[in-house]
Parts: sequence; C-alpha cells; structure tokens
Amino acid sequence: MSFRQALARVIRMALDEDVGPGDITTGAALRGDEAGVARATAKTEMVVAGIDVFRDVFLTLDPTLIFTARRRDGEMAGKGDLLAEISGSLASILTAERVALNLFQRMSGIATMTRRYSDAIRGTGAKILDTRKTVPGLRILDKCAVRMGGGFNHRFALYDGVLIKDNHITAAGGIGPAVRRIRERVPHTLKIEVEVKDMAELEEALAAGVDAILLDNMGIAEMAQAVHKVGGKIPLEASGNMTLERVREVADTGVDLISVGALTHSVTAADISLDVMQVGGIPS
Repeated sequence: MSFRQALARVIRMALDEDVGPGDITTGAALRGDEAGVARATAKTEMVVAGIDVFRDVFLTLDPTLIFTARRRDGEMAGKGDLLAEISGSLASILTAERVALNLFQRMSGIATMTRRYSDAIRGTGAKILDTRKTVPGLRILDKCAVRMGGGFNHRFALYDGVLIKDNHITAAGGIGPAVRRIRERVPHTLKIEVEVKDMAELEEALAAGVDAILLDNMGIAEMAQAVHKVGGKIPLEASGNMTLERVREVADTGVDLISVGALTHSVTAADISLDVMQVGGIPS
C-alpha cells in the first residue's frame, strides 16, 4: 500500500468515526448555503508537520473547498503565524475541523519534539530514531512527522526488520540460539539487531555475529565502555529513558543511534487554532 492510499484510509476512518451519519450541530445551526474563510494559526512556536494531511481531511469531506497552505512541512512557525486558509462551504469546514486539527496538531507536536532532541545532540554524529510506540492506526503519520522534525525512522513494523529483544532471548534460550535460528530462517539481506542490558550480553551478541546492538537502559559509563569495546565495527543504539535532559550526555558516549519512544507515545499536540474569519453567501 502506498503512502497516499494509507493516508486516505486513515482520513476516511477518522471522518467516519467523528462524523458518522452527519454533523447534528452544524446541520441545525446553519442554513447550508453559507460560505466563508477559516484560518489556521500557530498558538505557540512549532515545527509544521502534516500540512498536506490537514488539507486532505477538508478535501476528502468536500472536494469543492479551496485550501491554501501558508507554511511548508519542516518549517518553523512562531506564535501567531498563519499556517493555512480554507474557503468555501462553512458547513464542510466546521464538520471537518476537529479531525483535521487532531492529525495536524499531533504531527506538528511530534515534529517539534523531534527537532528539540535533534538540536540537543547536534555535532555528535548520533541520530535520533523513533520506535513502534505509536498510536495504533496512525503509525504512518507519526513516523512521517519524526522525519519532518529532523529525526530518522527505526523499523516500521514487525515485518520489516529483525530486533531480538529480552523476551525473545528468554524464549529462545539465549542470544546465541536466537541469532542462529533467525539466521537460518530469514533472508540474508535482513540485518539482525539484538537488545542487551549489560556487558556480558554485549559480549554474547558480538560472539554471535550480530549486525547491530541495542543498549537497553544502560548507564552512561557502561554505554561508553560498550562503545570502546565495539570500536565502531557495528552500529550501537541506545534506548531507555531518553529524556531531553540526558540525551546529549548519551550522544557524547559515541553511540550511533538513540531511539526515543517519547517522540510518539506521549507527545504533546501542537497548539493550533482554526477560526472562521469571514462569512457570506455562496457566490452564484
């Protein structure tokens, strides 16, 4: 499924959930022939992400609406900056408003937080990654927003990458057995990453010949020790409790990648308002 197809499915599902058989309030409050202009404005500083998603919600509900973007994805917007204008049927604008804002605000919130993390480690050589800790059904938008904020995507789902985690290790009887079985059963083109919690498991992973190692909830000193031990032979990813306050210290250990679940699992939506600015009859 292409991105456009996946996006269309998300938007259709969201509109069906919110609108259902019809918008009772708008249908009762308006005559139905009103036209006007609404403007979306940033209420705080933010990274714009999902402007096309914002547009597509309105146009999915009513293709006759006219949408004009005033900012592009990845751009910074300040408090009070105009982000977009929508003109046409006021009934359609009011009905699509909440779904459009929900997706746009979430994506912009993710991109804004990602930019903060990326700025915090600037110059270290490390990269900020997302995780699979996303809202079910919205992963494609969550991960897209991470890229717009300057971050990078980890595997998209269980089907497109191998990451052996602690429960896999327990179930398989150790890192070595887990790696051997996977190498026997997956294509040679897939890299194998394994999660380790201490130096003993790091040694076991190196002996098994893995392609990348995830350092799970290690302290700063132990991370630095792991970086020294590996010596750049394979990528090292740090994960676990990656707050803005400590991410620079983690990056300074020399790890290559830092995965941050907080980018998507507990993001604060960007503050964006949509206000009707002009009301008039539909032109003949």
